[in-house]
Amino acid sequence: MFDKILIANRGEIALRVIRACREMGIRSVAVHSTADADAMHVRMADESVCIGPPPSPDSYLSIPSIISACEITGAQAIHPGYGFLSENARFVQIVEDHGLTFIGPSAEHIRMMGDKITAKETMKALGVPCVPGSEGGVPDVETARKLAADMGYPVIVKATAGGGGRGMKLARGPEDLERAFQTARAEAKAAFGNDEVYIEKYLQKPRHIEIQVFGDGQGRAVHLGERDCSLQRRHQKVLEEAPGPVIDAETRARIGKVCADAVARINYRGAGTIEFLYEDGEFYFIEMNTRLQVEHPVTEAIFGVDLVREQIRVAEGRPLSFDQDDLVLNGHAIEVRINAERLPNFAPCPGRITAYHAPGGLGVRMDSALYDGYSIPPYYDSLIGKLIVHGRDRGEALARLDRALGELIVDGIETTAPLFSALLLEPDIQRGDYNIHWLERWLEAGPEL
Repeated sequence: MFDKILIANRGEIALRVIRACREMGIRSVAVHSTADADAMHVRMADESVCIGPPPSPDSYLSIPSIISACEITGAQAIHPGYGFLSENARFVQIVEDHGLTFIGPSAEHIRMMGDKITAKETMKALGVPCVPGSEGGVPDVETARKLAADMGYPVIVKATAGGGGRGMKLARGPEDLERAFQTARAEAKAAFGNDEVYIEKYLQKPRHIEIQVFGDGQGRAVHLGERDCSLQRRHQKVLEEAPGPVIDAETRARIGKVCADAVARINYRGAGTIEFLYEDGEFYFIEMNTRLQVEHPVTEAIFGVDLVREQIRVAEGRPLSFDQDDLVLNGHAIEVRINAERLPNFAPCPGRITAYHAPGGLGVRMDSALYDGYSIPPYYDSLIGKLIVHGRDRGEALARLDRALGELIVDGIETTAPLFSALLLEPDIQRGDYNIHWLERWLEAGPEL
C-alpha cells in the first residue's frame, strides 16, 4: 500500500488523481512550475514542490527534478496523468531504477506501443485486426509507389513515432505521393527526431472507436467497452461518447474480448486504450495509448468504476477489483473538451478568469482546475475543463449536455463552449451520424459560432 503518491502533471488531471488518492487515504504531492504556483492542483494536494520555470522541458518534463521531488517528500510512487512523461519509457525505467513505482505500464510495453510499426506487428500477431499497409518502415519514394499501387489509393503516410496528427500526410493519387512522403518525413524528423514513415490504406469515411482495456500485469485483463471519438479537428478529439452510437452489444463483446485477450497475453499492467478506425462493420487497429485517456470519465460514468483508483491498486500489486462479468453498461455518457480558445479560428486565449461557475445537477460532472481569479498561463495545453454528462440513454445525455452548457460560466477569456451548443443543433449529431471528417467539413462551411 502506498502512503504517498507524487503526481507528475498539472491541471484537471492532477486534481483527478489527487481526489482518488484522498478517497484511498493516500497523501498526494503536487509538482509545479513557477507559472503554476497558484494552480488549483497545488492548493489541493497535501504537499507541493516547485520543479522549475514555466517552459515544460525545464519543469514538467524535467526527469531529474521530478525524481528529486520524490526524494524530498518521500513519495513512493509517481502517477503521470496523461501527456508530458506518461508514455516515456526512459522515464519509467529511471523511476524504477530509483526504487519508486510508476503507476502505469512497464517500460517494455510503452516502448512496444510507442513505435507504430512495432505496435501494429504486435497487435497483428495477437489477433487484433489492422489496417492494410506496409509491413514496416518505407525507405524511399519508389518503394512507397509500389506499395500504394498494390493496396490502392488513397493512402496515408504516417510517422512511425507520430502522434497528435503530426507526420501524417494523405495521398489521394499517384501525383500526390512524393510530396506526401517527403513532407511526412520532414515533419516527423522535426517533431520526433525520427524520420521513418510507413504507409496504410486510407479509409474514406471511418469512425474513430477506441476500446478501454485494463490489465493486472499478471495475465488477467478486462475491457470496458468502447468510446466513439470521431468528432475531431486536426486529428484532435473534441467530443467523446460511450457507448458508440453505431456499436451494438454483440459487436462490443466481440471486439472487446479480442482486445482484452491481447493485453492479457502480454501481461499488460494498468489502463490502456486500443484505438481503431471503424468502417462498414470492420475494425482496423491504428495505435495503443499506454496511459489514462483524457476521455476516461465517460467510461467511468457508464460502468460506475474509478479508473484512477484501479490504476493505483494494480500498481500496488493487487488484483483487479472487478471481473468482466461485473462490468454492466449503464446508460450513455458524453464528454466535451472546453478549451481556452477563440472561435472560429481556435487561437489560444489565455488570461485571467473573472467569473467561473461549474454546471451541476443530476448526471453532470465538470473536471476542471479553474477558479475565480485564476490566470491561465500561456505555456501549456489550452484544455481548461471537461464537461461530462450521463443519462439513461443518448437522448437524455444530449439534453443534459445542452442544459449544462447553458449553466457553464467562464468569464474573462473565450472558450470553445459555444462550439458544442452549435453542434447540438445539427441533425447529424442528434442522430449520431458522423465520421472523423465530419467536423472539419462542417467548420469549413463557416457555421455561426
